[in-house]
Amino acid sequence: MDSPVPPNPSSRPPEPDAAESRPVPVEPRTRRRDRHGRGMRGPVAPPQVPLSATRADTFRDLVLDSVERLERRWPQLADVEFMVLDVPPSVPGESVPLGGAAPAEKGGPARIVVYRRPVEIRSKSRDERALLVHEVVVEQVAELLGLSPESVDPRYGQD
Repeated sequence: MDSPVPPNPSSRPPEPDAAESRPVPVEPRTRRRDRHGRGMRGPVAPPQVPLSATRADTFRDLVLDSVERLERRWPQLADVEFMVLDVPPSVPGESVPLGGAAPAEKGGPARIVVYRRPVEIRSKSRDERALLVHEVVVEQVAELLGLSPESVDPRYGQD
């Protein structure tokens, strides 16, 4: 039995041609499992758990709760479009509004807008945020209807 011959360190393999030395494009591998063999990770929490709700979703829910509370007393609010926007349009020299109301225009409904980021910045807790959202919605409804906020919601300012 012949023993294998160790390679001679002074001898080098022959140089490949230029055509052979081009890199071969490698297709990306599809990952079927993570590196520990446990499979791909799933969502952190199921959709029904509050952890998976974003801040924008929870804020929108606060606005909807406030609107539902007011619609029981004021059925004409069913024709009003309520919107949540992140930030108001920038107007130099004016304070940042928390909300806005626009009367109905040709073929369009009246609109009330609540601005999420200014309200979130001015509130420290979820309960405080819920109160502030309700106050903003009441103030904008009062402006739209031409009434005082106390007549729109008798509990306005008492919480």
